[in-house]
Amino acid sequence: MKQKIACIGWGSLIWRPKRLKIQNHWFEDGPILPIEFTRISSDNRVTLIIDKEAKPIRTLWALMNCTDIDEAKNSLIEREGVKKDSLIHFVNQKDNVTDEIQVEIQNWLKEKNIDSAIWTGLSFSAKTDNERPSVVKIIAHLNEIEHNERQLAEEYIRKAPRQIDTEYRRQIEKEFGWKPID
Repeated sequence: MKQKIACIGWGSLIWRPKRLKIQNHWFEDGPILPIEFTRISSDNRVTLIIDKEAKPIRTLWALMNCTDIDEAKNSLIEREGVKKDSLIHFVNQKDNVTDEIQVEIQNWLKEKNIDSAIWTGLSFSAKTDNERPSVVKIIAHLNEIEHNERQLAEEYIRKAPRQIDTEYRRQIEKEFGWKPID
């Protein structure tokens, strides 16, 4: 069945989509979701994830170039370089859902008259014992990394879209002077 599919993003997907099968434009009126810099990735960057304890903010979205949900999910799996398709989340406008994130996205889909949405569903990492790190722990981590890892961490934080204005981002900016760049 052909569908109109949105890809929801908030981090590097926006400024480095690679071969993700999206149309050329990211819209700034995505669903309002709790997003924060609370994941320490395998390469030591501090990255944005859906964090149910975070303040909800407006995300971004792009229409997929494909109309099949499996093809859309596979495109995002390839872009993210994840091995498990369980890390790629999706919801259809007509699904019966109770999860608050899916409900929020589903309501947004109805407003936009879009059939389905996909997004990356990473969580906290083993580097924080799979628990939510405090902003103090995140800043300490950023202070500990050096050279190329630090440059990559700074790039990710600074290139995250300006509208992804989170509590942790403001503290990181204050500590390191890492203002957003386009």
